[in-house]
Amino acid sequence: MLSRTSKLGCYSWSLQAWDTCPGSKDSTGEAVPACKVCYARQGMYHMPNVKAVREFNLQDWRNSDWVDRMVSSLSKQKFFRWFDSGDMFHIQLAEKIYTVMNRTPNCRHWLPTRMYKFPKFQAMLRAMQDLPNVTVRASSDEVDGSVLDTYLNSSTIIPDRDFKTEAYVCPAYKQDGKCLTCRQCWDKMTPVIAYPYHGKSKAKVIKLIQMKG
Repeated sequence: MLSRTSKLGCYSWSLQAWDTCPGSKDSTGEAVPACKVCYARQGMYHMPNVKAVREFNLQDWRNSDWVDRMVSSLSKQKFFRWFDSGDMFHIQLAEKIYTVMNRTPNCRHWLPTRMYKFPKFQAMLRAMQDLPNVTVRASSDEVDGSVLDTYLNSSTIIPDRDFKTEAYVCPAYKQDGKCLTCRQCWDKMTPVIAYPYHGKSKAKVIKLIQMKG
């Protein structure tokens, strides 16, 4: 069920990107700017063993014992991330995740999501955020540092590491791409996390967005 990335230093539970990410698409079905070059659709994420875990999870969460197994798996974990790829695409999955969060008070949960766009998920996201051990971060669609200031906790993408912003800038770029001891994404007291845009396709994507704008 769980995966462990070298960057995070903790376990996560994920689904296949794009297929379970309705919030990553605009009204025409195209990817929103932040998702045009999705890290979870390239590189290691194409490896059969990586894809197999996510395909297994897509079916496994529907099983009646899934909540109990997740609670047992997280009983000794201090930090946990939901969805290093994919999103909480089904309301029944959201309800089950809430139950897992509620039953693991000693584990700090971080849930990045775009499901806030859909009204039927909003009450559940508020309920999750109300739990003291949970930080729900609404993910911005933009790559220009735009902040979703209507949400208590959110994240955004900035064009580069030198971009001026009042948000907390993720330090992973200075740490070989790893979180190490940083746990700001899990911290409710950190309103906005800014992730510097990186990768070979960054300039191309930003130029394309600017041309359309």
